[in-house]
Amino acid sequence: MRRAAVAVAAGAMAVSLAACGSAKESGNKSSSSGSAKKGDAITVGLLLPENQTARYEKFDKPLIEKKVKELTNNKGKVVYANAKQDASTQNQQVDTMITNKVDVLIVDAVDSAAIKSSVQKAKDAGIPVVAYDRLAQGPIDAYTSFDNETVGKTQGEALLKALGSKAKSGKIVMMNGSVTDPNAAQFKKGAHEVLDGKVNIGKEYDTKEWKPENANSNMEGAISALGKKNVIGVYSANDGMAGGIITALKAAGIKVPVTGQDAELAGVQRIVAGEQYMSVYKPYAPEADAAAEMAVDLAQGKSLDSVAKDKVDSPTTKAIPSVLVAVTSLTKDNIKDTVIKDGVYTVNDICTSAYKADCNKIGLK
Repeated sequence: MRRAAVAVAAGAMAVSLAACGSAKESGNKSSSSGSAKKGDAITVGLLLPENQTARYEKFDKPLIEKKVKELTNNKGKVVYANAKQDASTQNQQVDTMITNKVDVLIVDAVDSAAIKSSVQKAKDAGIPVVAYDRLAQGPIDAYTSFDNETVGKTQGEALLKALGSKAKSGKIVMMNGSVTDPNAAQFKKGAHEVLDGKVNIGKEYDTKEWKPENANSNMEGAISALGKKNVIGVYSANDGMAGGIITALKAAGIKVPVTGQDAELAGVQRIVAGEQYMSVYKPYAPEADAAAEMAVDLAQGKSLDSVAKDKVDSPTTKAIPSVLVAVTSLTKDNIKDTVIKDGVYTVNDICTSAYKADCNKIGLK
């Protein structure tokens, strides 16, 4: 799928989301619940969920820090904490941020439901909350992420394309993300909309904590249950799990198309080498910039109307001002036009000595 097509799909989804969270519903207003308006010397609390996925420390954190500085004439600061996949730790981190009187919080929840009471505490303390990447429960003021059902559809469509006429010749395995992450449910829903009835799903897993080692164990179990000759493809919800899945496939002597997400460097290199079929490229800069802009506006008591053009409903809050970012299917055919063009990686980053020959084969020089 090309960028334009996915962007159109993302736009359509945004319209749909906007319709389901109209202004008539009881919902958030597009301004901070905090007290007096502040100047540029604000403090933004940034809470990210884990550090196993490369994106958070390498992209999200520095991008948000950079944008906050740009928007505040270098007077604003970001105070950062990572929960390392522990919901209780993240709740404690929110408490610390409240105690330290940050002006606004950006929270990427480990567990979208478990964070609810902490979001309420922040709200009660007059600290607005921006839900980042995952739609947290509780009275959040703003949200930014990618169009998650479109992500799942993009993955499903890519897998169908890779399987071609062999789509029903055997079984596929679906390796979904963690049940504590609402995004995982949306990825799964989008993928099922595309795949159901067009493939035979032999095994399906919700992978605890998105961990590659858990995906590896699940894949080993699927191969044992289905028989290695019957596995014809794997839907993997992200690149980290794809790495664990491919390790299990290699050990069993199986080479089949595997999907992914996040365009992690290791995932891109596996695509170059022909081990992984695709990833979903999610440009982090627009998402990080949106989070920073909404956070600064909320801290300064400004309206979000010029930033947040979408509305999204959570299980607890209606019509949340939101920014949804389009995605692209990344294969070996468009690496130059995506991650390299956008400056995420250089050719040298991807084409290390182990991948030089593979890069040459696809004209990546």
